[in-house]
Amino acid sequence: MADFPSSSDADATPTPHRRRPRYHGKNPRRFADKYKEHDPQRYAADVAKVIAAGKTPAGTHRPILVAEIVAALALQPGEVVVDCTLGFGGHARELLPQVAPGGRLIGLDVDPIEHPKTTARLREAGWDETVFTPVRSNFAGLTKALANLGLSGVDAILADLGVSSMQLDDPARGFTFKTDSPLDLRLNPSRPPSAADWLARVSPAELERALTENADEPRAALLARELTALRSARPFLRTLPLAEAIREILATHQPRTDAEAADDCVRRVFQALRIAVNDEFGVLDLLLRQLPHCLKSGGRVAILTFHSGEDRRVKHAFRDGVRDGIYAQTNDEVVRAGPAERRANPRSSSAKLRWAIRA
Repeated sequence: MADFPSSSDADATPTPHRRRPRYHGKNPRRFADKYKEHDPQRYAADVAKVIAAGKTPAGTHRPILVAEIVAALALQPGEVVVDCTLGFGGHARELLPQVAPGGRLIGLDVDPIEHPKTTARLREAGWDETVFTPVRSNFAGLTKALANLGLSGVDAILADLGVSSMQLDDPARGFTFKTDSPLDLRLNPSRPPSAADWLARVSPAELERALTENADEPRAALLARELTALRSARPFLRTLPLAEAIREILATHQPRTDAEAADDCVRRVFQALRIAVNDEFGVLDLLLRQLPHCLKSGGRVAILTFHSGEDRRVKHAFRDGVRDGIYAQTNDEVVRAGPAERRANPRSSSAKLRWAIRA
């Protein structure tokens, strides 16, 4: 008698084999094709190899100076800490266990794309509403955010002023000149202007000032003059044409500039545009003015900077605060990443950490 499949066998549907997307070359180069990094649980071993090679997996972020920040904030169980720049949640993951049990971490971030993703990751890690409170806000709105939560002061505050790797790696955000992308550079894509719009109408004097103050660009006058002259004939709407225009200016007016120096110049121009578009210095100044009113007596604040303009502002605010009796103490020597961390994560090389304790 022939064997016939049972109803249970008939209902069982085999899982189809999933082939990876095809791409040119041995390894995917486009952000969208990096399937291993986009599915880190399935490809954990491969992602670990990327990290071991001193690289940051695409679409993720490696927190910087974690041990030093934990030591500076000196959190205790039951305390309330604010992470003003939640980002990928790397620092938050280390701070949450420090305030448990009974404590709370409030995570601010202005990025409407990454903030929900990080909130979901922290929820999956077991940090529920009683311990972790996400707030989508620029850290300039710190005082308002705390008031909305019924808090007059907190025990500790952290602000990491670096652009997260998720933003740098995603070509759709326009933070990199390595891919042809819209020239955007906004931390909050819904808030105008984009970098393309800003560059289309900025005056030569304003652009020169931005290049000098935001990026310490030694060729600020030349670049401001030439870029504003070029834009009417070739509007800068995408990242690669802008990068190429900068290289052409250098090749014409400073022909001895080598390729590496030209790329450094392009990088500084993009940094200057990003800071201007997001008003990063203005927002930082607002945060520094608010900090004393948001910290309890004895409360600690730690700020991680990546540019001399940022570090100068933090240094002066903390130093003047100690002089005026607002802060009891601050670090005289800036804290930098050690050789091991710089090798493992090159993006930590420019990081500077300053801290202060509320009087």
